[in-house]
Amino acid sequence: METFSKLTGIAAPLPLQNVDTDMIIPKQFLKTTERTGLGAGLFYDLRHDENDKKIADFVLHRPPYDQACILICGHNFGCGSSREHAPWALLDFGIRCLIATGFADIFFNNCFKNGILPIVLSQETVDLLMREAENGTSLTIDLPRQVISKESGDNGDKDSFAPITFDVDPFRKQCLIEGLDDIALTLKKQAAISTFEQDNQRRYPWLWQSSKITAKTEIET
Repeated sequence: METFSKLTGIAAPLPLQNVDTDMIIPKQFLKTTERTGLGAGLFYDLRHDENDKKIADFVLHRPPYDQACILICGHNFGCGSSREHAPWALLDFGIRCLIATGFADIFFNNCFKNGILPIVLSQETVDLLMREAENGTSLTIDLPRQVISKESGDNGDKDSFAPITFDVDPFRKQCLIEGLDDIALTLKKQAAISTFEQDNQRRYPWLWQSSKITAKTEIET
């Protein structure tokens, strides 16, 4: 997956509470296992009317938010079913960071596994960032330093707000910085896995012979 170190871009405000995964990506878009193209279905029922026409004033249809890479969310974002298509859709749209007072556990974990950084902050801090987002502010998320900042003079403001620090699990942080998903993490141990297999095959050759026979039989069948 793509590495995540420092992210600078527009933050879009979505002050809705308890946004579930069906709102993030409705069920009709779950027929594919491909991770591309799902951005078109992101928040589909919020972005379109009953005739499938775009709702022009929905936040992600309006500049500059149509180019947003950060989303300021309401509490309990990502609740509902555990569909992994939800982070896939966000990522395909271009969202790399989510900020809220809390996320549903499974969705929270899925975000890290797909290269999205979910940040949990206090209600007061989220309210501050929501106001900044409503003003079209560009934010910088510095993951190595664990800091959120705004450039001085952004959108005519004279001063930037004080840098906001956030917590993140050290292991998950390193995985994001290095761009390591579960498969990549396993492949980092490839040398150790090969050494184990070679030693195991030497010590218990009959186990490996049995596996080869079974595999050969299945192919012939």
